[in-house]
Amino acid sequence: MKTLIITFFMLASSGIVSAQLKTTVKCPDVDVDLLDGIVNKTILATSTVGQIKLNLPCFTSFEDVGTTAKCGAGVFYKDKDIYFYTDRDYVEIGPNFKGKLSLPLLGAVRSSLFKMLGNPMIKDVKWDAFQTSYGILILYYDDASKVNKIIFSAQGASTIKLCE
Repeated sequence: MKTLIITFFMLASSGIVSAQLKTTVKCPDVDVDLLDGIVNKTILATSTVGQIKLNLPCFTSFEDVGTTAKCGAGVFYKDKDIYFYTDRDYVEIGPNFKGKLSLPLLGAVRSSLFKMLGNPMIKDVKWDAFQTSYGILILYYDDASKVNKIIFSAQGASTIKLCE
């Protein structure tokens, strides 16, 4: 009888002993410096998939280098509405961005941007492109002429290839 009781307690406790504590990955806040073209003081538009995943580990999906995906390699944060297109060296920030921008551009009225950015290098009906020290900053506008999408890139206006 003692053997049966001891065996029972050993089996019951072995389940508890084998349980592992697992930590949840804490995603850092996303902090975008649009004047310097850098995210969280480490991620550039030219960063690799590996560098981005290491510094911002809570991605929702990614495409590795050499992929046949339409837009090439990249790391994507759909829940934060920010997308890194590493094959094309640009970062896209959508209207539902959850993070901090160094300049309050999302939702800003087009006519108010001169104070922050000066004159655009290229103007279109739905977007403006501004020359920056790191490359280019492109702002897209909705029907109310408010910024609803931001792209920044290490590429210039003549070399950037956006994913459509």
